[in-house]
Amino acid sequence: MDDNKKNAYTRVIATGSALPAKSVSNDALAARLAEIGVQTSDEWISSRTGIRSRYLAEPGLTVLELASRASRKAFQSAGIDPASIDLIIVATTTADAVFPSTACALQAALGIKGCAAFDVQAVCSGFVYAMSVADGLIRTGGYRRALVVGSEIFSRIVDWTDRTTCVLFGDGAGAIVLEASDAPGILAHRMHADGTFGADTLSLAARIEQGAVVGHPFVRMNGRQVFRLAVDSLTRSAQEVCAMAGLKPSDVDVWVPHQANVRIIEMISRKLEFAEERTVITVDHHGNTSAASVPLALDEAVRSGRIGAGDTVLLQGVGAGMTWGSVLLKW
Repeated sequence: MDDNKKNAYTRVIATGSALPAKSVSNDALAARLAEIGVQTSDEWISSRTGIRSRYLAEPGLTVLELASRASRKAFQSAGIDPASIDLIIVATTTADAVFPSTACALQAALGIKGCAAFDVQAVCSGFVYAMSVADGLIRTGGYRRALVVGSEIFSRIVDWTDRTTCVLFGDGAGAIVLEASDAPGILAHRMHADGTFGADTLSLAARIEQGAVVGHPFVRMNGRQVFRLAVDSLTRSAQEVCAMAGLKPSDVDVWVPHQANVRIIEMISRKLEFAEERTVITVDHHGNTSAASVPLALDEAVRSGRIGAGDTVLLQGVGAGMTWGSVLLKW
């Protein structure tokens, strides 16, 4: 194609997802934690978060394998040859290696050669960030078809003796295929960050130095502050992208928010006046899967028929940094 010719729009042509083999209920998790002296219960977890189960990676399962499974399902759904992909972006915070990137490893695993491939690290906002970047690159005219993936194994970076965080997270991957289009697809997107809410809000402040891990190697979170920031930022972000597209929040047919806590989702939905039937909730059986959260929920909504042709869909992520963003699209 002519690299100097800009594409008018980008649209989603397929979704896919992958989960570990075993779903772990709150009761099963509580029993497992009791063995190491941590007391919790289904009532304690579900009443505070809305989570009733999550998928936890079995030994040997990798972020790359989950990403590969989700990608192949998306390719199968779209009926496309993986060789037609000319851009791969993977959003992850739990990569199997410091480098090379998960995207490059995924490129090799899928048998794709020569295309651009890189990772995006914005924690739970990662997929929305990656999707926004892919849209911008496709619209330049330099790329035609992109694979965008969120893949995480968060269960390996939580402190299982800290019940305030360990019960929240799950593992999984979601993928979409984007391509250039003459018809409206992605209508608007916007990314934000405020680095003043850093280590004190949500972080894993560790690094490798001279062969040793330096710093605290587990997730730390100020839950109350995260709750307030998530509600405020996503409410404003939804209003922002709708205004960019000349729409109102009431024009949104399906809302796919980051799946961190059902109480956060309920608070935002009240502020934006999103009816329950317009809101996709998977946190109850996925937990918080970070960058995989939005594409997992999106794929479930697509495959269950909740999203159909012509629907206006709002995707939103919020995570450590703090980072947040929204993508508004026409299905």
